[in-house]
Amino acid sequence: MGSLTNGDVVYDPVKKVQYSASEGVAELRELFGKAPGDPLRVVGVGAGAWGSVFVAMLQDAYESSPDLVQVRIWRRAGKPVDHQSAKHLFDVINSHEQVLRGLIHNCAYLKYVEARLGDRTLFADEILRDGFCINMLDTPLCPLKVVTNLQEAVWDADIVINGLPSTETKAVFEEIGRYWRERRVMPIVISLAKGVETVLLPVPHVLTPTQMIKQAAKIPAENVLYLGGPNIAAEVYNKEYANARICGSDHWTKPLAKFIRQPHFIVWGNRDLLTHEVMGGLKNVYAIGAGLVAALTNESATSKSVYFAHCTSEMIFITHLLAEEPEKLAGPLLADTYVTLLKGRNAWYGQKLATGELTPAMGDIIKGKGMIQGISAVGAFHELLRQPSITIMHPQLDKYVAPIELCPILITLHQILIERVALPGAILETLRDETMYDPRRRIEIAQNQACYLPQLLQTPSQLAT
Repeated sequence: MGSLTNGDVVYDPVKKVQYSASEGVAELRELFGKAPGDPLRVVGVGAGAWGSVFVAMLQDAYESSPDLVQVRIWRRAGKPVDHQSAKHLFDVINSHEQVLRGLIHNCAYLKYVEARLGDRTLFADEILRDGFCINMLDTPLCPLKVVTNLQEAVWDADIVINGLPSTETKAVFEEIGRYWRERRVMPIVISLAKGVETVLLPVPHVLTPTQMIKQAAKIPAENVLYLGGPNIAAEVYNKEYANARICGSDHWTKPLAKFIRQPHFIVWGNRDLLTHEVMGGLKNVYAIGAGLVAALTNESATSKSVYFAHCTSEMIFITHLLAEEPEKLAGPLLADTYVTLLKGRNAWYGQKLATGELTPAMGDIIKGKGMIQGISAVGAFHELLRQPSITIMHPQLDKYVAPIELCPILITLHQILIERVALPGAILETLRDETMYDPRRRIEIAQNQACYLPQLLQTPSQLAT
């Protein structure tokens, strides 16, 4: 990336980002009270595609300054790499000259030859040390420092990157919390997770990964943040231009945005953590439907546009239920939805369901892709919006109904994925239903009625404070 000249002023965006990053390191070190020679310790927890890429980007950025920043990642030991994946990984290695030379130089190439021949079993933590994420084999990363003992990984961490699925977050951070009980300075946690769960008592509300982390690890609310896209992990690591928002307390978002920012990855700070986090989970729901429609209609642009109109109207409607100022989320939500519908793993999953290569009975963990978060999110949002204690006026029936009655796509996805009483083609039947009204009408309902229900995102005790 070159410099831009404006009269006598020369602007070099790379140097500006590098200056911003060093400024962010200095600010964070000061906030943590770091003495000279005591590095800022960054630990990734969970090694899915985005978690591994995020940690690898920080490793690339700060590997030349180990006295200032040290980066490592935790993943469970013992997950074997099947022979088919080992063969594919061998082909990937031999198609990247720099990767091949690095493995030969480090005397690590032979094990991949043996695995290709079926004479050796590789393990996910083993290949991650060489820069290969089991869920993203086609995109080699930089070698990473991998720790398989959770206590060893996190006990002295300053910054923890949560790359776990929401379904695993609570249990892991309960264990982490036990290791942090005696800490004088609590670390900060940046969660990348986009799943949600629904809790029905004492009132129906959403439970997000950051809320799970605060409760499980017993750390201050201001020390937990959320980072969201739009982005696709492999493209971000390959330096495709991307941006993100880190959401939470200003005390941490401003220096962290500088610390994370890179020339191709621009990060902004935002205070609205909870709604951004929930919306990050919501778009995964409708991405599965987009994949279904794309495959069932042979990539018909017209059919996909019809689906997009209806799914975005449902998302806008749900956003008005959950957010006090939903208009502020419109741009980020649509951008994140757009990229996920184009190339995300949830849309991929929908396509595979439509072609019959996968079925709902196979579960939500798919080889080579990891956790399909949209499946559990379908169940969570459906469960939340069907509760009889939550009602809204139906425009045609002229009576109060549960909000789910205004979300026919979400109902259909639930029938396909969770109840398993409908086939993938049901999504097209829903779109072609003659009784379905103009999606604009759903948006008007959301805008004209007093839809905001703050209890959906917060428990009564939180609302009281």
